[in-house]
Order: sequence, then structure tokens, then C-alpha cells
Amino acid sequence: MSGSGRHTMTVFVTLLLGLLCVIAGVALQWPRWAWPVLAAVLVTAAVVVNRLMSRDDDGFPAHLTLEPDLPLPPAPRREVRVHGVALPSAVTDYDFLFSATVRWSVLDSPDGAMLGNPSGLAVDTILQRAREITAGQPPSRSALLQHQLDGALAIMLPDPGGRLQAMALEVSLDLPGPDLERLAKLSAVRKEQDVWEHERNHERNKRDYLGGDVLKDTGSAVVWWLARNEDRIEETVDRIGVLARLTAAANNDEVAPEFQHLVPPPVLPPEPGLHAQAPFTSEATPHHGEEPSGTGNRLDDVIAWFGFGPDDPDLALFGKRLLQVAEGHNKTEAAEEIRARFEGPGLEDPAGQPATEE
Repeated sequence: MSGSGRHTMTVFVTLLLGLLCVIAGVALQWPRWAWPVLAAVLVTAAVVVNRLMSRDDDGFPAHLTLEPDLPLPPAPRREVRVHGVALPSAVTDYDFLFSATVRWSVLDSPDGAMLGNPSGLAVDTILQRAREITAGQPPSRSALLQHQLDGALAIMLPDPGGRLQAMALEVSLDLPGPDLERLAKLSAVRKEQDVWEHERNHERNKRDYLGGDVLKDTGSAVVWWLARNEDRIEETVDRIGVLARLTAAANNDEVAPEFQHLVPPPVLPPEPGLHAQAPFTSEATPHHGEEPSGTGNRLDDVIAWFGFGPDDPDLALFGKRLLQVAEGHNKTEAAEEIRARFEGPGLEDPAGQPATEE
């Protein structure tokens, strides 16, 4: 018993004895000299009781004294560092590199079995907890996933066998450099493919709109053009022929009969060997082996400009008339060149004079 408790007990016993003695003295009518004696006896009794209680305390061993108010010492904790452990991600062949400080504390085993390697069991417990999180995450989110692991592994949790508690500190999650480069290239290609796919869909929709709606027939094309040019009605009327040709070309068909009178006749391409450039110009493309500025080249341009082909039956008659024009204007050199160009019977009569038109 402590000193304060011992003193309290001594005072209590003394007061109790004094009260009993006072009651007995009043009841028995003790003489006056007995009261001082009673007081001395009570003091002596208090001293004796206090000594007796102190002797009991001294006789109890100090190391056997119970002190329930003192807290129990915490269980010792140990830690180990793991570095560069590969953990799977949601993409095959792209693994995270996990590093952390694993801390654990041993628990009382319910079956009393001994724990052989607590550090290995603690590391395995932490790796299992981390693997359950990383296995479903993409490898491109390693920085965000590191913070998630740091929060999830910061709690002391027991292992599946209930033999120890483990947690992880200073968690680090990285991805190898070559894998980062590959992911960046794949991301760029994927973005380009998405853009190309959208552009192709846009082009396909535009073709479907133009081919199946706007250019379905000439009337639809005219209405479409008029809707885009409401204040240009006369110009729309002038463009009906163009729209009819465009509609026919879009549908691989001929122009409808009711719109053929609005379509101009096609321009025939020049015959092979003749030049289709403007006549009377020295910049026309020369024939092979001829000088660019030759007269024969200009004469061919004139013939092509009039629309005569090399096998045209009227070409000889045209040559006769052209020779007459040159001779009528006293263009001797031009007449000689025309005669040389149209060599053969029919340009001259038997006497050697130019033939005249009947």
C-alpha cells in the first residue's frame, strides 16, 4: 500500500477507536482523569497501526508489485528495402518496376508455430497487395498509380496467415525507358489513325450526301445550287446544262433527253499529228525534225484550226483554194510552200498552171 493510503487507514482506525471509547466513557461515567489517559491510548494505537501497515509493505517484494497503470511496451518493428521488382500491368510485356521500404511487426501466432523468415513473408504480402492494384492499370499511368499504391500500402494489415502485419513506405513505381518510348510512338500512331479515320468518315459522308442526295438527278442538283445561291436565279438557269452534265457523270449515265438541248456539243480533240494550238503563232509545238519557227509548222496550225484531218477528203480542195488566195495576193513564197505542202495531182493542171475551182 502506498504512503497516502496507509495514513488514511491509520486516521480512520484511530477515529473509530476514539469514538468507541467516548461512547463507553459516557455510558460508564468515567472519571475526568480517564479522558487524558484515553487520548494517550488512542495516539499510541495510531502509531502502532501505522507501523504494522508499514511492516506489511516492507515484507512484500518490490519486483512482484503490480502496476497496471503502466502501458505495455509496443511490439518491435523491423523493415527491409526492396528495389526494382517487376509487377504486371494491364498490357502484356509492359511491367512496372516497384521499389519500397517494407515494415512489419510480428503477431502472436494462434497455433504457437514459430515464424522462420518474417522479412520474406512481409515482402511477399506487400507484393501481393501491390500486384492486385497494378494488374488492372495501363502502363502509361505509372505516376498516378504510384500515388495510389503509396496510399493503399501505407496501412498495417496482417498477412493471410495472421502471423505478422506489414506496410510499405517510400513507394516508387517506374517504367523502363524503352517501354516509355514505345508507348509514346504507339500513342502518336493511334492519334494519327483516329484523325485519319474521322477524315475518311467525313469524306465518305460527303460523298454519300453529294452522290445520293445532291446529284441524284438534275432537279436535285438545281435545287441544291439554288438553295446556296438564292439571289442568283438567272445564273442558276444558265447553269442547268452544266448541272445536267455533272449529274449524268456522277451517275455514270447520259444527260437526260429533256436537258440535252442545254448541253453544248463536245469539242473534238485534234487529229494525231496536228497541233491544237492557236493558229498563226510561232510558239506551237514543232514536229519532230522541224525547226520551231518553220513555215510548214504554221501551215499545219492553219489546217488544224480549220478542223481538217490528214485523211479528210476535202483537204486537197482546201489546199487548192489556199494556193489561189496566196497567188491572188502575189505571195509567191507562200504559194511555193503551199504547193510543196500539198504535193500530188489535183493542185496543178497538166500545163503546169494552178487549177481553178469549177
